[in-house]
Amino acid sequence: MTAQDMLATIDLGSNSFRLQICHNQSGHLQVVDSIKEMVRLAAGLDEQKNLDQASQQRALNCLARFGERLRGFRPDQVRVVATNTFRVAKNISQFIPQAEAKLGFPIDIIAGREEARLIYTGVVHTLPPKDENMLVIDIGGGSTEFVIGHDLQPAITESLNLGCVSYSMRFFPRGKINNKNFQAAVNSARAEIQRISVALKNIGWKYAIGTSGSARSIRDVIAIGDESTDAITATQMHKIANHIIAAGSIKKAKLEGLKTDRMDVFAGGLAVMIAAFAELNISEMTITDAALRDGVFYDMIGRQLGDDMRNQTITDFQKRYHVDTAQAHRVATLAQMIFSHLTAAVTPEHLEQWQQYIRWAAQLHEIGLDISHTGFHKHAAYILEQADMPGFSRKEQHILATMVLGQRGDLRKIAEFIQQEMLWLSILSLRLAALFCRSRQNIQIPVNQCNIHYHKGTKQLVISTGTEWLTHNPLTASALLQESALWHKIGLQLEIRAI
Repeated sequence: MTAQDMLATIDLGSNSFRLQICHNQSGHLQVVDSIKEMVRLAAGLDEQKNLDQASQQRALNCLARFGERLRGFRPDQVRVVATNTFRVAKNISQFIPQAEAKLGFPIDIIAGREEARLIYTGVVHTLPPKDENMLVIDIGGGSTEFVIGHDLQPAITESLNLGCVSYSMRFFPRGKINNKNFQAAVNSARAEIQRISVALKNIGWKYAIGTSGSARSIRDVIAIGDESTDAITATQMHKIANHIIAAGSIKKAKLEGLKTDRMDVFAGGLAVMIAAFAELNISEMTITDAALRDGVFYDMIGRQLGDDMRNQTITDFQKRYHVDTAQAHRVATLAQMIFSHLTAAVTPEHLEQWQQYIRWAAQLHEIGLDISHTGFHKHAAYILEQADMPGFSRKEQHILATMVLGQRGDLRKIAEFIQQEMLWLSILSLRLAALFCRSRQNIQIPVNQCNIHYHKGTKQLVISTGTEWLTHNPLTASALLQESALWHKIGLQLEIRAI
């Protein structure tokens, strides 16, 4: 067992944070270490959806401990994903830098459907192969994910804002449970699930699979006296609910098999699960220990083996928005070449990663044309910022959207990113590539005939090319001069020299 074969994932959930370290044995994962802490981050959201200081401090203390355990790990060995509370908290942008500093690794805030896809990936890799569709339900602290599929790629992924923490706080704020507030929780969850029930039923499934702490805690309570069971039914859950309602609280109900750290959120999770069974007509559900972290592990392995879900997403988006793939390839090739010239004099971190971002942005820079030719870059940026993009984190989508928004037009809209060197060099590379490839033909790429010098200290870029080439390409020469003026407006020097 070598350090190079170790992989680590951190799942920053709304209820708990979990670190897991595995030994990768040719695609087979052996758990080496696992640390779980009940942070209850969602409990720290106030009425304005801001995280209070107490919850932030709990999270930072936990991340500092995780960071100590991960000392010596390379960035490519660790992936950190954050879920619902990170998605909805209004002040999360101020908290993230502190969290990353404590942890020592970047945090990826993933969209709800991406969370669902990763959960499904974990399930499909850990359960025996099934020839029929399975419905996977994961009740988290702040959201619940629904996925149907049987192959490696799911047929449908959905995420709803209902979870064991949020529902426990909303309907049972002081721990008191009666028939009225419990039924209100169930009805509320049913109303939310009803929004997606038709789509799920149209696809259909044979097996229902439950993951997450809520599903496992329900199973554990049911399994008292029969530890071999790994399934739950609606009848069994209603029996538990009636017992809790009669007792008046989870504490007074004294449920055997329920762990202490699940007591405060058990009722909310139970209400959501009962609602799911009722709305989707589920008769029985098998519970598995597979979870989001398992999906993240297998996704990491796929990326290392060249089977990156993000590449498939790019291809799917090109088809969906009828992208001219030949033009996208021209722009991507030239943009990456220009970026190599621009970064030759600097020593950036994650250079290969930025080359990848440039390629993806170039491949999708014209998706807005399917909506409108006027301002297509704005439409493209909106799509990349807001769409569900399997494999991509929210941060990665924001980077691509910013690059695509900056591909043309006034640069003042991206002036705030000047201090982020790799980002604005990427934007410049994409802009120049799109400019040179304006004819949409296989042209003699001028970068091979000119010199690009970037002076980091003064943020000055000099493009030197032959007078003859400029004379034969007057449209491009004029566009370069206009480009120089636009960059000058935001304090950067782009000089075009004829030699």
